[in-house]
Amino acid sequence: MRQIVLDTETTGLDFQQGHRIIEVGCVELIERKLTGRHFHVYVNPGRDVDDGAIEVHGITNEFLADKPPFATVADEFWSFIEGAELIIHNAPFDLGFMDYEFGLLNRGFKKTRDVCRITDTLAMARKKHPGQKNNLDILCKRYGVDNGHRDLHGALLDAEILADVYLAMTGGQTALSLDAGNTEEGAVSALRRVSSERKRLRVIRPSIEEQKAHQEMLAKIEKGGATPIWRGLESAPERAPERAPE
Repeated sequence: MRQIVLDTETTGLDFQQGHRIIEVGCVELIERKLTGRHFHVYVNPGRDVDDGAIEVHGITNEFLADKPPFATVADEFWSFIEGAELIIHNAPFDLGFMDYEFGLLNRGFKKTRDVCRITDTLAMARKKHPGQKNNLDILCKRYGVDNGHRDLHGALLDAEILADVYLAMTGGQTALSLDAGNTEEGAVSALRRVSSERKRLRVIRPSIEEQKAHQEMLAKIEKGGATPIWRGLESAPERAPERAPE
């Protein structure tokens, strides 16, 4: 399974107002493992970057002046993502800009959703943690992902961080602790292997009275028009239990 964790930076918030992509960052996962392959470009948008956007990502007009236009990198970008599952935080935002940029070229590019499966980690986080903040910084804290080097947003850096967050979100069960003092949210429980030297569990057989009561209950269920699943289990060959020593 090939997955691409993707992020973009833009000149502003709305492509419908003529804002453009200025950075694309992607990292590749194969079978849920980072491969080391990535795609990263800065793009000259052909327009000024909003001051508010510069405060977020730190990418200035001067820095972008000698960078290639999107048209120059589009084919390589498309080849890198085509057919993969795209992992994106707030996917509608990035996909809107991507489809806008590809559409401007009139080269027959399809909509991204037509060639890639899309997974929105923001939607996932909202489902897992309803009523809570779920931006990338919060998710890093929640899942113990180090983002101490993230002073400003950057597409490739954010894609690398999101890859760690996504793997943490989907890779295991959040710890359920009976210790009232342990309230750290998102702590991931370690696997505990059961020793092969342990005593086997004792199999306790039902008494004759319990078996009779069970059959009476099954008869009541059948009388009501349903078929108890236990009937199918009764017809299955019984495996001899392994009993622990008394």
